[in-house]
Amino acid sequence: MKFDFHAVVMGVSAGGFKALNILLPMFPKNFPCPVIIVHHGMPADDDFFVNSLNTMSKLIIKEAEDKELLKTGKIYIAPGNYHLLVEKDHTLSLSVDKPVCYARPSIDVLFETAARAFGPHLIGIILTGANCDGSNGIRIIKANKGLTIAQDPNTAEVNLMPCSAIATQCVDFVLSLEDIPSFITGLLEDDHEGCNS
Repeated sequence: MKFDFHAVVMGVSAGGFKALNILLPMFPKNFPCPVIIVHHGMPADDDFFVNSLNTMSKLIIKEAEDKELLKTGKIYIAPGNYHLLVEKDHTLSLSVDKPVCYARPSIDVLFETAARAFGPHLIGIILTGANCDGSNGIRIIKANKGLTIAQDPNTAEVNLMPCSAIATQCVDFVLSLEDIPSFITGLLEDDHEGCNS
């Protein structure tokens, strides 16, 4: 069965740096869609964080910029203290609106705007974390017929966020951290036409 996904959004909080260090290097160089990430508590030195991840990744990891067009082969990370939104034309925008679920950047803000921009062509993933941010976003992705994944809480350093997402009953798959990249790649391996290049 061929799936037609155009983007992947990911939310992570407590335990996130370790999780991303495991997860992101497992995405193949030819991964056919952009990946957009909100990580709570981005360090003051965003460059160090991004550069550290880049040393291990086959894809280009960068801090998201306002008005930037999403491109295949790149992983975009929300800068500290800014909400990251996806616009209908598949560009990114940054906002300093009030925190959502006590967080800025907020996973819900990213997921909800991406769901409206990509509709059924979106994959949303919730990883380790210590609050409920992202749960409403998971609902919105599902309502727009996207595909939703939560990290298996038993493999999460902090399981509250994946447990909260699973409790919405809007999560399609619960997977260990290590299984997520190969699972998504398997869904996308025959789907290259819909992604930006």
